Amino acid sequence: IYPEITENRISGFWKTRLEFESLQDDSVKIRKKDILFLIISCVVSGLLIKIPQIFNTDLIDQQFYEKNAGLIVLAGLSLYAFLIKDSIKTGHLVISVAVFAISAFYINFLPHNALGDSVILAYLHLPLMLWCLYGLIFIDFGTKDKIRRIDYIKYNGELAILMALIAIAGGILTGVTIHLFAAIELQVEEFYVNYIVVSGMVSVPIVATFIIRKYPFIANKIAPVIANIFSPIVLITLIVYLVSIIVAGKDPYNDRDFLIIFNAMLLGVMAIVVFSISGTSVNKRQRFNERTLFALTIVTLLIDLVALSAILYRLGEYGFTPNRAVVLGSNLLIFGNLVLIMIDLYRVNFRNKQINKVEFTIARYLPVYTLWTIFVVFGIPAIFG
Repeated sequence: IYPEITENRISGFWKTRLEFESLQDDSVKIRKKDILFLIISCVVSGLLIKIPQIFNTDLIDQQFYEKNAGLIVLAGLSLYAFLIKDSIKTGHLVISVAVFAISAFYINFLPHNALGDSVILAYLHLPLMLWCLYGLIFIDFGTKDKIRRIDYIKYNGELAILMALIAIAGGILTGVTIHLFAAIELQVEEFYVNYIVVSGMVSVPIVATFIIRKYPFIANKIAPVIANIFSPIVLITLIVYLVSIIVAGKDPYNDRDFLIIFNAMLLGVMAIVVFSISGTSVNKRQRFNERTLFALTIVTLLIDLVALSAILYRLGEYGFTPNRAVVLGSNLLIFGNLVLIMIDLYRVNFRNKQINKVEFTIARYLPVYTLWTIFVVFGIPAIFG
């Protein structure tokens, strides 16, 4: 917790006393097994993502990546999480392996010749379901420990930021490499993209997790700054956007594509609200940020109400389909979560409550999303045939 209390001079005093020897060297100590675990996890993920090429099969034509990319990324992260544990509980390992095995078998044996909406929804929600499983692994299956759940939420915000930075650096390296070889008339683009880039993409989350674990002071500083910068920008953008919808005369009730984009935007803003709250809580009291988040939550609720009314209208006009059922359920879940967050933020701003109360509300709501993803992955395809 030291990165969170560096402004307290007494914490510096005790850090000096308790870690005197380590403070003689400012560098982070990385053991050989740390690097070994990182390499093993990246290699396993890289090999799994290249199964079609390794076995020379036609799995690419059967939506291999659409079905398995998210599963492979989360399998690699879960493997790394188990490797770095001081002790592995057999029960936890068995449950995790079983869930991944069942998920891989199930998603690859869903009918792919005539893709229905329910099957596509299962493809999209399987990574979310496995993200929930990875969360259990991350918190050592401590389902009653709300603080560990909050740590997992913060970790995801830090992970997203570091993955973006690594992806940008990787993109620059890819461009430079391809052009350097092109300058000496060697065309390495196809090989580099198919093997280096694809394998690198599934390794990025593992590398980012390694950085967060070994250099926590870096992520702890970046995430709150990003959250503080983007929250007011997103709030202004949303207000302008809502006004623009009215001026432009856009109709989410009859325009299906517009409704899809509308819901995608809602999910993005919801993520920003959650991660911004996590980022704000590690700092000292920041009234401006707390009021910004309160306003952002209210605007997001208004957007969700518009989306919900449009979905209900389309259900009444055109009936139930897998897409409409899932979008309705997702919006209702988000609406309920936002209402609870708004109530807590009201208490933070006007009743002088601590913002960490909002975090506990978010943490308590995570199992609801877990149950929903399980229902969409396994229930929707069964219900809609």
